[in-house]
Amino acid sequence: MTTTDSWTADARAGALWPSLLPPEQHGKDELCAVSAEGVRVRFADGRELLCASSGLWNTNLGYGNEAVAEAAAEALRSASYLSTFRYENVYARRAAEALVQVAGAEHYGRVLFSTSGGAANDLAMKVARHCLALRGEARRKVVVGLRGSYHGLTFGGFALTGEDLGQQLYGVDQRLVRHVPPNDPEELRTLLARQGGQIAAVVVEPVLGSGAVPLDEEYVATLLRLREEHGFLLIADEVATGFGRTGDFFASQRWPAPPDLLIASKGLTNGASAAAVVLTSRAVADVFHEAGAVLSHGETQAGTPVTCAAILATLAEMSRLDAVTRARRLGDLLTRELDALAAGHPLVTGSTGVGCFRSIRLAAADGSGAPFPQSEVPALVAAVRRAGAIVHPGLHGVQLVPALTYTDAEVAELLACVRAGLDLHLAATTERAGVGG
Repeated sequence: MTTTDSWTADARAGALWPSLLPPEQHGKDELCAVSAEGVRVRFADGRELLCASSGLWNTNLGYGNEAVAEAAAEALRSASYLSTFRYENVYARRAAEALVQVAGAEHYGRVLFSTSGGAANDLAMKVARHCLALRGEARRKVVVGLRGSYHGLTFGGFALTGEDLGQQLYGVDQRLVRHVPPNDPEELRTLLARQGGQIAAVVVEPVLGSGAVPLDEEYVATLLRLREEHGFLLIADEVATGFGRTGDFFASQRWPAPPDLLIASKGLTNGASAAAVVLTSRAVADVFHEAGAVLSHGETQAGTPVTCAAILATLAEMSRLDAVTRARRLGDLLTRELDALAAGHPLVTGSTGVGCFRSIRLAAADGSGAPFPQSEVPALVAAVRRAGAIVHPGLHGVQLVPALTYTDAEVAELLACVRAGLDLHLAATTERAGVGG
């Protein structure tokens, strides 16, 4: 095929180059969403599907929340664009104050605005390294993450991500990043004993996003003790776990002591705007203030009126709907339903996760007891979609990340779609094995 022929073939799929989708699936109407309302998404092929991914984990309150939409529209009409780049704006001031209050004003003091979880991870690493330099510890440049973690695909967040997603291919510099296993403190202790004087921060997801693996209480307690002993900053990446997702407003609010920095993004505007924040402890903010230091970071679209109006409206709606309490109740219901699924389906071995952030773990269909092949996960996601629901690919299975506003009937519908999708995939796998045999 010539270059011209190749371009013609691509053009038939349209000009859009979607993220993380194989080229052969570009241009398919079954994957092109046209509208969404509540917990359902309509596609260009005419189907309407139950969404169990909260729009890439963003729409914790469901699609089309009127209060958030109206607040964003009014900000666009009255203030259009105002920045936080060498300026302030009143929307950003109000949103920052509200976020500090909901996170805990006794500990957190300042809020930095960003535009995505990956960019906010980049920002948090800058804050940590700069803070340690201001404390007279400029040698501390190393940042530690967890194996199997996900912190985005910007170059800083990509370096910190603990999965192999092509970092070497893209020339991502990981020389100042180390990775240790989650829920196993020995390797972290060893690393700190060897390089403690070089480590600026340890960054953890309270529940690892890729596998919905919660950090256990013992591991968190060890992290906090090691922070006191070695002086690094502890950063909670709550991009996935914030805004009620795990049954608390922030998952780290259950820790015996808070992190030094907290990153939030998904759920922050209920998906209405590209937004993220880094909340800093009062102690970290004081280091910069006392030194008169200017942090070298800025993003054109960070902290704009429309973003901050959406944040404020989302916080108000979280309160009005008592969304965190609803998330706890929904999480309990999911636990019961997933336990029943594990007891009644030959592919399901169990589930992991907390609250409304779950991963269904599966076994291979051949009866060997081996984990479900990762290469088959996209086909399983497609099978569940054919059965009527949108789920997210997971580690040896699929993830369920429903909106906090799901009803009991919608939970039952979701589990029925998951069972049907599993049955479809099992039947197709058995048929292929029979043909192959």
